[in-house]
Amino acid sequence: MTRNLEESAYVVYDNKLVGINKADAGALQQLLEQEPNTRILGNSPGVILYRLGNQFYDSSKFAAKQKKVVDQLNALQSNKEAELNELSNKRKVEYLKIKLESLDKILEYGNALMRTGNPVVLLDSNLVEKSRKNMKGYLVNHGFFDAEVDYSISTRNKKASISYQIKENNPYILDSIYTRIDNSEIQGLISNFSSNSFLKKGQIYNQDNITEERNRLEDLLKNKGYYMFSKSYVNFIAYQDTAAKSIRLEQVIQKPTFAESHEVYTLDSIGLRINPPSNEFADRQIQTQYQGIDFSFYRDRYSAKILASRIQMQKGKPYSRTEALETQRLINSLDLFRFVNITFDTLGTSLTANIYTQPNQKYQLTNQLGMTITEQLPGPFFSTALRNRNFFRAGELLELNFRAGLEGVASATGQGVYQSSEINTSLSVIFPRFLFPFTPKTLQQFGKYNPSTRIQFGYLSTNRPEYKRNAINGQLGYTWATRNNRQSFTINAADISYIRTPFIQDEFLSILENLQSDGNNLIWSFLPSLISSFSGQTLINFNRYGNFSARKASLLRIFGESGGTTLNFTNVRRNDSPEIDYANFQWLKGQVDFRRYYPISKKQTLAYRLNFGITRPYGVSAGILPYEKYFFAGGGTSIRAWQARRLGPGSYTPVTGPGGSYDYRNEQPAEMILESMFEYRRKLFSYFDMAVFLDAGNSWMIGRDAARPGADFRYDRFYKEIAVGTGVGLRMDFDFLVIRLDLATKALDPARQEGQRWILDNIRLNRPFGERGQTVFNFGIGYPF
Repeated sequence: MTRNLEESAYVVYDNKLVGINKADAGALQQLLEQEPNTRILGNSPGVILYRLGNQFYDSSKFAAKQKKVVDQLNALQSNKEAELNELSNKRKVEYLKIKLESLDKILEYGNALMRTGNPVVLLDSNLVEKSRKNMKGYLVNHGFFDAEVDYSISTRNKKASISYQIKENNPYILDSIYTRIDNSEIQGLISNFSSNSFLKKGQIYNQDNITEERNRLEDLLKNKGYYMFSKSYVNFIAYQDTAAKSIRLEQVIQKPTFAESHEVYTLDSIGLRINPPSNEFADRQIQTQYQGIDFSFYRDRYSAKILASRIQMQKGKPYSRTEALETQRLINSLDLFRFVNITFDTLGTSLTANIYTQPNQKYQLTNQLGMTITEQLPGPFFSTALRNRNFFRAGELLELNFRAGLEGVASATGQGVYQSSEINTSLSVIFPRFLFPFTPKTLQQFGKYNPSTRIQFGYLSTNRPEYKRNAINGQLGYTWATRNNRQSFTINAADISYIRTPFIQDEFLSILENLQSDGNNLIWSFLPSLISSFSGQTLINFNRYGNFSARKASLLRIFGESGGTTLNFTNVRRNDSPEIDYANFQWLKGQVDFRRYYPISKKQTLAYRLNFGITRPYGVSAGILPYEKYFFAGGGTSIRAWQARRLGPGSYTPVTGPGGSYDYRNEQPAEMILESMFEYRRKLFSYFDMAVFLDAGNSWMIGRDAARPGADFRYDRFYKEIAVGTGVGLRMDFDFLVIRLDLATKALDPARQEGQRWILDNIRLNRPFGERGQTVFNFGIGYPF
């Protein structure tokens, strides 16, 4: 990093913040203008890539290309307007503009290698002083009015270490908060909702809390009818007591400039207008009214009832900004319109709400050609979807989907990893309301929850070397969500599938028969069967989990299922009846999956996942589940140090193949699963991130499995059967795509005898990956959780 530097140049090698006691060290760290390059074993991969790219970079060459493109573009644009309208000239102009953007980027940031890496960070005293001022301003804004910030720079071997000395001194505490306003109604509202205030007596003064409080008051009053109110009317005056180190805060609500006082605005009328997509229908208008709302359609092809159910504003009620935004969101979610705009006209203290929309395309065809990565194998796929909007003229969506693809799958018979093929097609109708057994009167009542009913029929064909499996499926499901989609709910009131397995490989059949002879009747899962179930799921999303940003977020998924429930009222043969050739199943299943994302700083985050699931067959199932209803542990999104579906159950020692003591040949279905995954993620440079992770968990059977000793769950030993894997990962985050490379090694293997399960010490300098098969390489798309 320090090679070929000028005599007066120094590399920023380290930043230290000394003296922080009460302030937020992470927030102060983010205010530094110069961060050292990320180093691995003393070297910076980003700097190495940048310097390598710089050797092949000639800015004059690209500047000449840029000038040539600019000249060509100017020549084309100087042509007559008629010539510009020609399709060929338009394409040339667009091509040259794209090329010019690319050249501008290269001239500003360098070639691809230089943009992938980053230049070495050289000491700049001006930026160090700016960092000092940044931290001083932050401390003052967060109550440390008497704070002092200084710095010192030490250099050695062309490396500079910067130490920032921070003397916080005593912070100023909020001694009292009071409001000054001559409007008693607003005063009452502020008092009634004071428990939600961001300003509390006894807390350290914080300018951010004042900003949040101004925003809160604006939202509060706008939702209570004060349409013209804004946060600009909220001022704060701080009275500082330097002896007591306290602040008396006065909150002033100013009068409006256009009236004597702030007034409540009432909705006098609400109108929704669907504008025509072209001038062809400009002179056609159909007027109707429903629930006090005026509708104007360019064609009689829309349901006023459905649209009214999504309009949360009410005639004669005070204005509410939240209800206006919810109205816009709910109408947008119907996927019938290109846009939804809401404007308000005022007359005195009366409001007229105008909702303007324009219809979306009637038909939408989407084709997708892509690739998934599972079990380290690329799986190309093709999918197509045809959507017909407003199918029955009441907001319905008709969807026809088809997907064909290959997928990497670990063989169930020890044949390694191969590509299985899958063909899936379905026909769905989505109704923007609850259908039977709900009455039409409930439409307006449930509209705010964005309800929908899905009726779907599908066909699935899976072709694996061990077996071929076909399924026909029918489903009736209901979905709805709370405001802001924080909680979403799905109820599959009926899910019926007919499954048959027309082909079973001889070797796989032999495995199933051997299991049966040992008392495990898994073979029944591959008999023809008619499977029905009722299931429900709720997703609780805190702070938009999945949109990984600078704020902590979490996701909770709760799932429950009852299979074969209707068989309780019929007389059917049990699966263990003699000479049965048709299987029936009854089961109960539950699962809880919790995920948490916690940013430590701008470059570092912690993430973890806890997953617990249990399923249990009963009744005519005679102890066996449909194969798809079992839990499987191990794989790229589970315990990563084990191959997919190969961990467990319990302390059972699986049959191994010629690949060594970890060459587990068979999939291991289980009735219970417990998983935990912990990751420390850190940004390296450009789009490269790294991760260090620890996974722990296992799967079990509920009750004794004669064919797999040790597979059953026991309270007195399950904690001894927790498998542990650890490793490191490299991630390439391109915003639209995340490529994940994880290297995981087994640390604790419950399949071994007690006293021999700790195997991490197998890793040595002369054997960095341990025993054969102990370390597993995972290649995937997206984060593991």
